Amino acid sequence: MIMKLKNTNENFGSISIMLHWLMALLIIGLFILGKYMMSLDYYDPFYHTGPWWHKSFGLIIAGLFIARLLWKFSNPKVMPLSNHKKHEIVAAKLVKFMLYILILICCISGYMISTAEGAGVEFFDVFKVPALISKGSEQADIAGEIHEISTLGLIILAGLHMLAALKHHFIDKDKTLIRILKTKP
Repeated sequence: MIMKLKNTNENFGSISIMLHWLMALLIIGLFILGKYMMSLDYYDPFYHTGPWWHKSFGLIIAGLFIARLLWKFSNPKVMPLSNHKKHEIVAAKLVKFMLYILILICCISGYMISTAEGAGVEFFDVFKVPALISKGSEQADIAGEIHEISTLGLIILAGLHMLAALKHHFIDKDKTLIRILKTKP
């Protein structure tokens, strides 16, 4: 069986599928890690190492997000299935657009929290992304609120996205979910 790398009008290619699921797993993992870190006190050893992991994986998501956008716009558009109703197509487009916007907001606000005091963001001790804007604790506080709200919104919207895919699979019995699981339904 030959794996198709690029999308077609009927199916997602293996690159799109890989980017989709890798980002989904990383975003869910970072959300759980972030919530866990917020429950720690200063004397917990993970209080100091958790953010290092969170920031490094956050940078991976930012890189994958850029790659995903470039790949999306350089591939044919996968068209909706013929049995999809107009309102479902509009809702799906709106949800996907909002998911992209929320990922972007989460990445920018996370960066703004991390660089508020002028320090760059470490990427697994390999390199450092420099701070471009450093306005101190006020920047950290505002970016922190935005990050918390946008990540919660992202997880809720991703949950609705998942429920819609399951609805298409189990109730409508169409190939919506299958198309993002394998290259040819």
